[in-house]
Amino acid sequence: MQKSLLLSGYLLLLFAVACAPKVRTNITQKYEPLDYKEEVLVIELPDKAPESAESLGTIKIGDAGMSVQCSYSQVLGKAKEEARKAGGNAIRITAHKTPDFMSSCHRISAEVLRIDATVLAALKADNEEVEPGIDYAVLYVYRTGGAGIIINYNLSLGDSVICRVTNRFSQAIKIYKQGPTELSAKTEAKSVIPIDIQKGRSYYVRCSVIPGITIGRPGLELMSKKAGSREYELAKSKSK
Repeated sequence: MQKSLLLSGYLLLLFAVACAPKVRTNITQKYEPLDYKEEVLVIELPDKAPESAESLGTIKIGDAGMSVQCSYSQVLGKAKEEARKAGGNAIRITAHKTPDFMSSCHRISAEVLRIDATVLAALKADNEEVEPGIDYAVLYVYRTGGAGIIINYNLSLGDSVICRVTNRFSQAIKIYKQGPTELSAKTEAKSVIPIDIQKGRSYYVRCSVIPGITIGRPGLELMSKKAGSREYELAKSKSK
């Protein structure tokens, strides 16, 4: 009985490791690790780091072969975790491969940075920009392509369907109701992500299809404004 439990535990551990993205680090300078609650700023492509930023090393996160925990937000979470360990308070994305026919994972390369507190605060304020005098939020929904090109699905905000997501799709949707809610979509399985709608803000939702048992399941990700706006324009150009 004890051997069976040990074997089961070992197999579960192997499965968890196999499902996790592959992380490679090359840290050349370390400081006191950051608290896990402290936010790490993400500088998206093609933006550059401030001249005063100190480079602490690099991170690469890729597909381990059976990875499933590799949405963009999950991959960024891994990169932030490694940055905190090195005492970095920011990462600059240097390469980003989105899911395709070869892999259902986001794969990134990033530089770990340590930025002065005043400069960091200014950069964070830019990322949280709110349009004044507007009584609605804008939801930019898009899908650039990738796996499951013939699979379409409805995207819902709360209990209401707001659009039909097809391959190479883009649509800007005004949302007047504020507050915490969720985005959801369903094919063979249901995908749900939380979202807090605030007036004057823009939200970018990257849609995809993640390979599954039969037809695949919806992939939903809230992207940063800079990364999302870039991908939205790409999807918009492809949908013409």
